[in-house]
Amino acid sequence: METAFWLESDRMKQLAFSKEGLEVQRNVVIEEFKQRYLNQPYGDVWLKLRELAYKVHPYRWATIGKEIKHIEEAKMEDVKAFFNKFYLPNNAIMAITGHVTVAEVKRLAQKWFADIPAGEKNLRNLPMEPKQTSPRVLDVTAEVPVDAIYIAFHTVGRLHQDYQTIDLITDILSRGNSSRLYRGLIKEQKLFSEVNAYVLGSIDHNLLVVEGKPLEKVSLEQAEEALWSELDKLKEEQVSETEITKIKNKTESTLMFTELSILDKAMNLSFYELLGDAASYNQEINKYLKITHDDILRVAKETFTKENSNTLKYRAKMKGDDAE
Repeated sequence: METAFWLESDRMKQLAFSKEGLEVQRNVVIEEFKQRYLNQPYGDVWLKLRELAYKVHPYRWATIGKEIKHIEEAKMEDVKAFFNKFYLPNNAIMAITGHVTVAEVKRLAQKWFADIPAGEKNLRNLPMEPKQTSPRVLDVTAEVPVDAIYIAFHTVGRLHQDYQTIDLITDILSRGNSSRLYRGLIKEQKLFSEVNAYVLGSIDHNLLVVEGKPLEKVSLEQAEEALWSELDKLKEEQVSETEITKIKNKTESTLMFTELSILDKAMNLSFYELLGDAASYNQEINKYLKITHDDILRVAKETFTKENSNTLKYRAKMKGDDAE
């Protein structure tokens, strides 16, 4: 354990900066960008969808950058300034899990981190995304195996009281083979080969994404209409008690199983401390269990509107099409 403390404190206190090191890592990150976003089918979806959905908030860029040019133009002073602003004890959260004692952890923390200057407090003051008032659509063609459609809706942030309701709604839509989207669009109507719904979990205002790949016989316009039909049903009809209970049980079991892994414990404690209080993780299950039919109906109506939608239609280039 002390080796881990030493490594992290050494990295925080005296990270080695060199021109050669910067160039090596620049090339590594450029290759990572190419592999993740440019050299695989649908890789650039999130580069396009983020920019479509966000107009003001920095979420409109991926962490790695919007384009390779951003990585190429990073200077040594930029890297050092970023490091000196964020890699500080007062901006760090450490979680130690395993067969350890509090006294030993405190002793090692004092030994290896006490002499590192805290630095200035970092105030998170980001511009908030204004309310979207009209639908946005982006239609692109690329060399991918099949068509795909993505509809992103703005929704509440991670600390909002409705966040767990939003998360539960995505599970009702697409968690498991008995979920609404799977049952209705894959099994019964046979319109999609795959379909999914999820929320990003961002601290600031989130995106809830509904996505799918329609079968070859189905146009993107038909696919879009079918997705909206399912979302409208969720807004217009009461979700059954059985449906809600089943999803709550799955959520509860998932949260309980994370307690079996010491790595998951460390990550959860760190994340909830980042949100404001590590102990609040213990209340997470109760927040899901308290959700009612009315909560689901209200949040669905607020979220699934045309004015709040950002639709990316990703068309497969037909053989013989001219390159765009």
